[in-house]
Amino acid sequence: MVSIPEYYEGKNILLTGATGFLGKVLLEKLLRSCPKVKAVYVLVRHKAGQTPEARVEEITSCKLFDRLRDEQPDFRAKIIVVTSELVQPDLDISGPIKEELINCINIVFHCAATVRFNETLRDAVRLNVIATQQLLFLAQQMKNLEVFMHVSTAFAYCDRKHIEEIVYPPSVDPGKLIDFLEWMDDGLVKDITPKLIGSSPNTYTYTKALAEYVVQQESAKLNAAIIRPSIVGASWKEPFPGWIDNFNGPSGLFIAAGKGILRTMRASNSAVADLVPVDVVVNMTLAAAWYSGINRPRNVMVYNCTTGGTNPFHWGELGYHINLNFKINPLEGAVRHPDFSLQSNPLLCQYRTAVSHTVPAFLHDLLLRLTGHKPWMMKTITRLHKSMVVLEYFTSKSWTWNTENMTMLMNQLNPQDKKTFNFDVRQLHWAEYMESYCMGTKKYVLNEEMSGLPAARKHLNKLRNIRYGFNTVLVILIWRIFIARSQMARNIWYFVVSLCYKFLSYFRASSTMRY
Repeated sequence: MVSIPEYYEGKNILLTGATGFLGKVLLEKLLRSCPKVKAVYVLVRHKAGQTPEARVEEITSCKLFDRLRDEQPDFRAKIIVVTSELVQPDLDISGPIKEELINCINIVFHCAATVRFNETLRDAVRLNVIATQQLLFLAQQMKNLEVFMHVSTAFAYCDRKHIEEIVYPPSVDPGKLIDFLEWMDDGLVKDITPKLIGSSPNTYTYTKALAEYVVQQESAKLNAAIIRPSIVGASWKEPFPGWIDNFNGPSGLFIAAGKGILRTMRASNSAVADLVPVDVVVNMTLAAAWYSGINRPRNVMVYNCTTGGTNPFHWGELGYHINLNFKINPLEGAVRHPDFSLQSNPLLCQYRTAVSHTVPAFLHDLLLRLTGHKPWMMKTITRLHKSMVVLEYFTSKSWTWNTENMTMLMNQLNPQDKKTFNFDVRQLHWAEYMESYCMGTKKYVLNEEMSGLPAARKHLNKLRNIRYGFNTVLVILIWRIFIARSQMARNIWYFVVSLCYKFLSYFRASSTMRY
């Protein structure tokens, strides 16, 4: 069997979502590890006054592509930008370009999607289902297409406890749903959304499941495969450890905790935080396309790209490593000392949220107003709380994913490909990964220089001393106001102190007798 780089030699690739987090990592890895690939056509739309060419130029000029730039200075010549709008008929691609794609494309990687959990059903269907449908229509016309790779999510069927590597039938036919949405007004769509999505927690997971079904329905005409990553995080090894470039997913929570803004959230300490590095997802996607292209399986191959079954990492451990790493390598301009904790009890979580978030944010903004500055903390806390409410469903539960296809694929690789396209998460050391992840948010998302670490540590020590001083003053005030002025309060206070003293004496005596 040919190696993965040999398979991609001379191939023309079509990639959607190249400007997104996963898509740009896949683009970099493909060009760097398969240097003889012929061309990569990237479908990009106009956005915020930027042309598609300008958007691609921006991403290929970032830190992510530094290693590729050193090894292949002319890599940019292999990237062909195609102006496109995935939700428009025929993808809004011009006639001559469309003919070129039909005649030359060998492999399609469909990474584009909306990842917003609170997207309206109409927009989620347009971006996740109709866009996939439109791309499939184009793929069916391609004369030399070998593989159609669709990137989904491991949470597409999160209403199930045990998720196998199969496509489950949807409750509503995607085609009929699309027809319904064409004549429904926005108010009616909003009203029926809870009933339509049923036990799915949001429109994102619901529409990703529908998109999988659409891919499966077309598999008789196409050689298709589906990759289902869980919570995609910073890179593990490639192109360098800890690379991350956005606030999406867990990264925003990490930064908020490191800044001392996020102090608590609803989660189960014992639940599995199924975090998977982005380079693991990319390596597995490239390997899966190779396998389907070489073997041409009779059915759609589905790969659950998860870590919980082979190398579990729990939310409680994640919280511990966040606090540890941001105390050793603090973020600049922290507003409070990092002290992030998880609460599974909803009442305790609400209490701690009020005490640790709302009240301090109100006092912080009050101080800013009094000093003539613009308040911002309450607005930040409100947005943070909305994000946490959306995430509660995923942080308080654990799932079991079958990963037989993932294991099979790993066993099909030759020794060199296992190194170059490593997705063996059994080798992942979580403490090291979390250290590089937290450092990555500092270096690549916030663009903080490492030379600023001594000043950041000094600032963190100052915040700690302020907290100790505040707590001391608070205890003294409580004593003077509530205890020192009341004989009954003093009696209760002395009783508690004497009880603690007796307990300590008993404990010491027991320890002495034991030894």
